[in-house]
Amino acid sequence: MHATPFIAICAIALVLTSATAETPSIKMGTFPQEMARQYTEEDGLPSNNVLALHSDDEGLVAFTDAGPARYADGRWQALEAKEQRRPVLFPQADTWILSWTSSKTLEEDALLVRQAAGDDDAPVALATEAGLFLRNDRGAYKKAEVLDGLGRQWAVEDVRGVTVDAKGRLWFATLAGAACQNETGWNFYTGQEGLPYNDFTCMGAGGDGSVWFGTEMGAIRYNDGQWRYRQGRRWLPDDAVRDMIVNKDGSAWFATEAGVGWIGYREMTLAEKAAFYEDEMERYIRRTPYGYVSEVRLGAPGDKTHIIYTDSDNDGLWTAMYGAGVCFAYAATGDPMAKDRAERAFEALRFLQTVTQTGEIRPPKGYVARTILPTDGPDPNEGRIPHDTRHREQNDSLWKVYEPRWPTSGDGKWYWKSDTSSDELDGHYFFYPAYYDYVAETEEEKERVREVVRDLTDHLIEHEFNLMEFDGTPTRWGVYEPDKLNNDKNWWCERGLKSLSMLSYLAVAEHITGDPKYGEVSRELMDKHFFHTNAMQYKTHFGPGSGNQSDDEMAFMCYYNLLKYSQDEHLRDLMLYSFYSAWVNEQPEQNPLFNFMYAVFGVGAEHTNPWGTHDISPWDGWLEDAMETLLEFPLDRVSWGHRNSHRLDLLRLPPQQSSMPYEPHRPNRGYRVNGKTLPVSERFFHHWNTDPWTLDYGGNGSTLGSGTVFLLPYYMGLYHGFIEE
Repeated sequence: MHATPFIAICAIALVLTSATAETPSIKMGTFPQEMARQYTEEDGLPSNNVLALHSDDEGLVAFTDAGPARYADGRWQALEAKEQRRPVLFPQADTWILSWTSSKTLEEDALLVRQAAGDDDAPVALATEAGLFLRNDRGAYKKAEVLDGLGRQWAVEDVRGVTVDAKGRLWFATLAGAACQNETGWNFYTGQEGLPYNDFTCMGAGGDGSVWFGTEMGAIRYNDGQWRYRQGRRWLPDDAVRDMIVNKDGSAWFATEAGVGWIGYREMTLAEKAAFYEDEMERYIRRTPYGYVSEVRLGAPGDKTHIIYTDSDNDGLWTAMYGAGVCFAYAATGDPMAKDRAERAFEALRFLQTVTQTGEIRPPKGYVARTILPTDGPDPNEGRIPHDTRHREQNDSLWKVYEPRWPTSGDGKWYWKSDTSSDELDGHYFFYPAYYDYVAETEEEKERVREVVRDLTDHLIEHEFNLMEFDGTPTRWGVYEPDKLNNDKNWWCERGLKSLSMLSYLAVAEHITGDPKYGEVSRELMDKHFFHTNAMQYKTHFGPGSGNQSDDEMAFMCYYNLLKYSQDEHLRDLMLYSFYSAWVNEQPEQNPLFNFMYAVFGVGAEHTNPWGTHDISPWDGWLEDAMETLLEFPLDRVSWGHRNSHRLDLLRLPPQQSSMPYEPHRPNRGYRVNGKTLPVSERFFHHWNTDPWTLDYGGNGSTLGSGTVFLLPYYMGLYHGFIEE
């Protein structure tokens, strides 16, 4: 029997346990991984225009405008029309007269019956344009009166669907919502109770307890109090669901004008899910012999047979986050494949530092490039000056205009991209200690890490805490200079995050090199320039949903390393409370990476101030939220769009939280009535820097994202003992 992934946490093979008093964990076995398939004429359908579905003893039949077809062995086989009669209740009929026998009659002679529930020959209930009709003991159908818990009659007209669930409870759906009959009356579901949408077309029930609703814009599943909305090409061939068949295991088939859709389950472990993403990354994602990981373009929507590799401004960041994940994987499992992946990530990131010192144009030693491109392709410098000039004039007055933005390596094989951002540095410094601690085993391997970290950190210190470009000026976002952060109005908004980052970098450098000078520099930045005070509030937030997700992602990586590696106990105490404040703001997002990062230090933690000693543990449910997200990640990482702004179960963020005063306005943002953002199965994002409060997500299937968004939190949770397999 199948259940939805979150239900699996509570009811299938997962037990909330505690490995120690300080480390809560979830013991994880197999779970039902939700997945979708779509069938068209290429799979044997006579036509993509599917009008209805029917299930009989021989299997599933689809009725198309070019004739019926039966599903067998993964394909559809056309049938002669006479081989398969239409179902009794055919959705395309204008009217339907109930006439099995003269004794089985409606009060009205002719009505549009949209759906029947129960036995085909004697349904227990009918969904009609005039209301809900129930079959009585005499075999007649009488219009039902539906009363709510207070004895008030619920307006039941234009019933769109009806079904009986696995517990024998009657359900029906109207534009007013959905209702379920129980022993004492009826339960009603609207947007306030979590119902996503109400323009229903049909219903169906599975043997696992699930109830499915077809709508004019997607399909909805309800199971044990949890609603899930399945809309867009990730889940369906077309949003308008004309008919559905729900199987005993809870999987469902959908008839649409663009083909037949199927949503079902595959039993997996989290390790198997990770292996799936790793395999996709090996086959499709890794770019250049160094294996940089980001997203790739597809030659046609959803088609992985033609991969188009492109660079990303943040190749260093995304490769570092992936690399950190496989470092945790190796530490947790000892898998030699994880070690090999981590070593490749290290060489890729190290090359971004060494390549800049090989050509005629060289920034100061220690500088790291954003990314690389092979020189046998187009010259990325062409058109850069006009582009950068427009960007500076229209978007960012501090944007740098110079050339070449892409210098060439000494061997002539590579362009390397300059103007490296603080995002990249946060990623590099997040990765290196994980690699040093968990993967580098020989003294030679460790010294290679020390060299990279020493050169980069000394570069920053020697240039007044700036990442210095080859033109003698800092990169646009590589400014950590104390006077700039504390006294320049153009940098006030970066003061907290940049101070946090630099303190984290220095803690990492001291840990890896063993050189106390980095701790001394850190203390000087605090004593003279108040970097610790700046870092207490890394960004100005106006409540959950405000701020910038890229900044949040960067801050959490820096908090994690600063708390783990700083030798300053007072600084760690301050930063732990700051980290707690940051996590509270992010809590509604159900982000497993953020939850695990904070829980490593926050579980059982306390903070003392003039008003007493206070518990700053992550709130109840943090681990379940993290696991729900990991379980719900779709296997399909293609960039299909999602529309949610029309939904009934969403609340809009107020203006105070909808945007920052110095950033573009971000309208149409919100969250579910349960206080949480949309689950990962109902939106798409390549990386954790995407705004989860956005309701609508563009995408036409033209890119394939990496699995890093799953792999890093999964491996981290495994290493820290939050996940037991």
